[in-house]
Amino acid sequence: MTLQNLNSLRMRLQDVSYILLSILLVVGFSNVTNASTELFIQSLAERAAEAEAQKTTVVSGKEGWLFFAPELRSMSVGQFWGDAARKVSRASNPEFADPLPTILDFKAQLDSAGISLIFVPIPAKATIYPEMISEHGTVTTRTDEHHQKFYDILRGHGINVLDLTSLFLQNRFTDAGPVYCKQDTHWSGQACVLAAEAIAKTIGTPSWTAEIPKRNAKIETRTVEITGDLWRALGDQNLQKEQLKLTYVGENIGASWRGSPVVLLGDSHSLVFHAGGDMHAQGAGLPDHLARQLGFPVDVVAVRGSGATPSRLNLFRRRDNMKGKWVVIWCLSVREFTEGQGWRRVPVIK
Repeated sequence: MTLQNLNSLRMRLQDVSYILLSILLVVGFSNVTNASTELFIQSLAERAAEAEAQKTTVVSGKEGWLFFAPELRSMSVGQFWGDAARKVSRASNPEFADPLPTILDFKAQLDSAGISLIFVPIPAKATIYPEMISEHGTVTTRTDEHHQKFYDILRGHGINVLDLTSLFLQNRFTDAGPVYCKQDTHWSGQACVLAAEAIAKTIGTPSWTAEIPKRNAKIETRTVEITGDLWRALGDQNLQKEQLKLTYVGENIGASWRGSPVVLLGDSHSLVFHAGGDMHAQGAGLPDHLARQLGFPVDVVAVRGSGATPSRLNLFRRRDNMKGKWVVIWCLSVREFTEGQGWRRVPVIK
């Protein structure tokens, strides 16, 4: 064998060695990542079980962060659709345990009326701030594997899923504040702004928007103190209440408009900072910022509680077949997949 052939062979062997080493490193990193995620999920299951045994819904994390025990449980149960749904759902009627058939049925109803559906599942607080609830929590990789699989299934059926997780991870800590309340089960005012921008971008500018008069509204940011629902449930009067930055939208543009072509459907995440009272403020929630982005108000059909079935029942009670609607934004917490009242099929459109 010539010297040239030997050098060529040596270079090829080096290339093969490099490739094998790269594969081993990737596989090794993947195994470490998977193991870390499994430990994190296991820790959430343990914290949720401890809270349930102590008959409390509050789990204390690091640096004053409080977490909702049912939400931690929902992240730890694994697959929550198909045959697995009955095993992990807290729905009183097992027939309503699986979210998949109901979501697809609602999509089919809207399709029959020419209405678009944007499904907006709100990530769990522990998904965005894992290090605040567990020593195994990091943000090097997403920990909501089963949620991602479920969203892929929905997309495979033609559903427009707006997954906010990556957006929220990118904005975990900014000058505008965190994207979740530390002492409340809801997202923060900053999350409302980010979500509204993402939803408006997803809606785009279809032809029907040109027919709606647009309004401009000024914004004002103020720092407010809130009495979070988790703070109240914890019952520790020595724990200082949370201070939040809220961006208020003027001109009352966010007031619910029954005639709006856009329906905002879901749970109390669409009411917090919007409805006042126990929702902390008015004029600074998702409906307000969405109206500012679109230039017109939306039709808010949100409930305090489960956004899975009760909110759609409210649409059913209108008995108008959703005449005049073009888009439904179904926005609800991911804990609804397992911790709510279940997923009944509701004949909103007949």
